[in-house]
Amino acid sequence: MSRRDQQKYLDYLKRCEKKFTPKELDEYKMFVKRHKDDEDFDSVSMRRLKELYDKYYTAPDKSKLDDLFRKKED
Repeated sequence: MSRRDQQKYLDYLKRCEKKFTPKELDEYKMFVKRHKDDEDFDSVSMRRLKELYDKYYTAPDKSKLDDLFRKKED
């Protein structure tokens, strides 16, 4: 995984920080520190970061967007 992916995951997880369990919060803080030190994550760390991201990521509801782009019927 690239540094760009690391940044994407960490940025999203920053918004979910309040939902973390204490263990997840400690892991997240460790990931942020390592990222600030310009370290590339090893495969185990990257897998754990991806697991956290998958756990808290919610896909946007696209059904609301359909209403914006429908043509009005007269």
